[in-house]
Amino acid sequence: MTPSDLQLRLRALGLRVSAETLSVLLLEAERESLTGSALLDRLCALEERERASRNLARRTKLATLGSFTTLDRFDWNHPRVLDRALYQQLLSLDFARAGQNVLLRGPSGVGKTTLAQNLALHALQQGLSVRFCTLAAALADLLRQESAAALERRMKRYTHPHLLVLDELGFLPCDSRSADLLYNVISRRHEQKSTVITTNLSFKQWAGIFPGAACVVALVDRFAQHCHLLDIEADSWRQKNPPRRATARPIPPTTPSPIPP
Repeated sequence: MTPSDLQLRLRALGLRVSAETLSVLLLEAERESLTGSALLDRLCALEERERASRNLARRTKLATLGSFTTLDRFDWNHPRVLDRALYQQLLSLDFARAGQNVLLRGPSGVGKTTLAQNLALHALQQGLSVRFCTLAAALADLLRQESAAALERRMKRYTHPHLLVLDELGFLPCDSRSADLLYNVISRRHEQKSTVITTNLSFKQWAGIFPGAACVVALVDRFAQHCHLLDIEADSWRQKNPPRRATARPIPPTTPSPIPP
């Protein structure tokens, strides 16, 4: 039986080990004279890694993290104020397992979103489900639902993940219905699942984002009850490192085509 034949039989049984991996495994088994039980043990380990990799890829796609700078490239010396020890503690994800929240607060361009995305990445790598989006996109998504049943189904997108990251609270004003929807999300997750919010506003300023909304005090109260606050003070990274402008190249002269009669 060839590795390809064996792969087909294993795939029929639900295993997803590739033919190339099987070839290497069989060569190792022959070279090392592995017993049947040892060969099966290695095959099981390969299948477990393959399933974990596929599971991570699926959950990463659902998380919609987008592209971002990973921590190994993050400039920790740029912020004037940033509690790195607290952030490292957050990377353990004990807060997520305890259903606690995180607020990343600071002006635009100081790395709030990047740090939030890296928290989300660590959560994915540790087997947690994640949803990342801007607050504006989440509220727009919920507001588009045309019936109570459709809204309830869509709410699960934001209430079910172990970790929900809502980026950019305070960038756009919201009406009272949007405030009610956000309160509903936070309230359902309260003390059960973790929410990370990035913002440039203090809690007292949240009322200005939801003018006239009666639920803002209750919203802040629930979110802040079990919340780790990470303040960041720095100049905008984007202003410090503006994108390079492409150098304009002269356009070579061309011979004009003759004008048809």
